[in-house]
Amino acid sequence: MSENSFVYVTYIRTTPEKLWEALTDPEFNRQFFLCSYQESDWKVGSSWKLIFPDGRVADSGEILEIDPPKRLVIKWRNEWLPEVKEDGYTRCTFTVEPDGELMKLAVVHEADGPHRLIPNVSKGWPLVLASLKSLLETGKGFDRPPSKG
Repeated sequence: MSENSFVYVTYIRTTPEKLWEALTDPEFNRQFFLCSYQESDWKVGSSWKLIFPDGRVADSGEILEIDPPKRLVIKWRNEWLPEVKEDGYTRCTFTVEPDGELMKLAVVHEADGPHRLIPNVSKGWPLVLASLKSLLETGKGFDRPPSKG
């Protein structure tokens, strides 16, 4: 991780279609995204939101690129931490590639320069993606919010 990027790669025993559904379906999101979910119509130029369980908007942005079930790029801004929001937008890219009977999922969250969201996502993405892997491989994601620290 640097001041302006975070990269996480994991391998999941699933199909590309099931992984894509998990990434883009709000009901599926709730099962692994620590009770939060994404809201969009998943078209280039469409708005995108990450919604907390209590209905508040955690993050917002725009769909920059979408190529189901291979690639998704979101223009992403934090909405609930004022000091992070003022840093502006970041980009989050999801890339799905088959690797034998596994799916390789790469998540790259980056900014054009130093950005206060990057240290936050470097703590959040590993937990969210471990929950996604657990859900797709065992049928159960993590249903708790992240711990402090």
